[in-house]
Amino acid sequence: MKITAIRPLIVNAKMRNWIFVKVETDAGLVGWGEASLEWKTRAVAGAIGDLEPFIRGQDPRRIEYLWQIMYRQPFFRGGIVTMSAISGIEQACWDILGKSLGVPVSQLLGGTVRDRVRMYDHLGGGEMQALYLDDVAESMAQRARESVAAGYTAVKVLAVPKTAPIDGPLVITRAARTMAAIREAVGDQVDIMVDFHGRTSPAMGIAVAEALAPYRPLFIEEPALPENPDGLAMVARAVKIPVATGERLVTRFEFRALLEKGACAIIQPDLCHCGGLWEARKIAAMAETYYVAVAPHNPLGPIATAACIHFALVTPNFLIQEAIRADVPWRDAVVTPPRIVDGHALLYAGPGLGIEVNEAEAARHPFNQEEILRYWHADGSVADW
Repeated sequence: MKITAIRPLIVNAKMRNWIFVKVETDAGLVGWGEASLEWKTRAVAGAIGDLEPFIRGQDPRRIEYLWQIMYRQPFFRGGIVTMSAISGIEQACWDILGKSLGVPVSQLLGGTVRDRVRMYDHLGGGEMQALYLDDVAESMAQRARESVAAGYTAVKVLAVPKTAPIDGPLVITRAARTMAAIREAVGDQVDIMVDFHGRTSPAMGIAVAEALAPYRPLFIEEPALPENPDGLAMVARAVKIPVATGERLVTRFEFRALLEKGACAIIQPDLCHCGGLWEARKIAAMAETYYVAVAPHNPLGPIATAACIHFALVTPNFLIQEAIRADVPWRDAVVTPPRIVDGHALLYAGPGLGIEVNEAEAARHPFNQEEILRYWHADGSVADW
């Protein structure tokens, strides 16, 4: 079996565009992966085209071999754009391998260690981009109630407004008020995670975390930017809430410093950026030796969710899985949706990733740069903090 073509398929999803990757073979088997990277859609699509000549004509089932070619053969190592392209191609190759053998990808990754995957719903929080907007605590609380009504037992909220390196009490007050409203809405039976989104310096991250502690978050995410592992480690040592990070990092080499410095209790590799399914398994195995849990980042498209579910089913130190529940109404029409029961995903039926892509439906929602620009101009800011 040989690879004959690798093609990106871009589907508009408003704030972002999904970048699906289609790997075609001379045996008639087709594999699908996802390489979505918001605001860098055309760059990733170009990187996919740049990588195709390196592995066209190769056997798609030699996944580690192909990964090493794409990663090592070009003289310059890849950043987030190239690694996203590699991730999507790699996922598609796993899909082909599973289809060729008639088994799910989870079986190829070592077999399942659990029967279902606990999911959490992201409540959003774009309204908190600025500091002086009207209070949004009640709207977040209502979204949390809706998630619980849909069967979810965990939610995440972006509750921290964009923040100066050292800021006044209003930042802390707003974050605490939002968290208090959500906790009151859902009670103690629901876990709440708070995404700082890298909007605080280590010092402000510590101050906000202390204010949130009475509401018992399951974890706080990116209370400092991940480009400075020492800053994250400072927060992790200072607060009693577990720290999570890793969505912006690629390959096991970038995760190593986090683990060695004790900078987090939960790592969050994104399977569409970090290098794909097998690289995420390597990262998780590294984390396991430090007793660090894994909660993959995934605010992306439905193929990414399918890959994450297979990963979660086979990973011993898996904690919980992010997925977008309601972003665009065509999400479940473009790709086979997962089976969610009581806030838990079940194994996809069928070989490979277990998905089908409706290319005709996808074509009805083409790349749309204007949607992204509208989101950007509504934000009006230039930095996380």
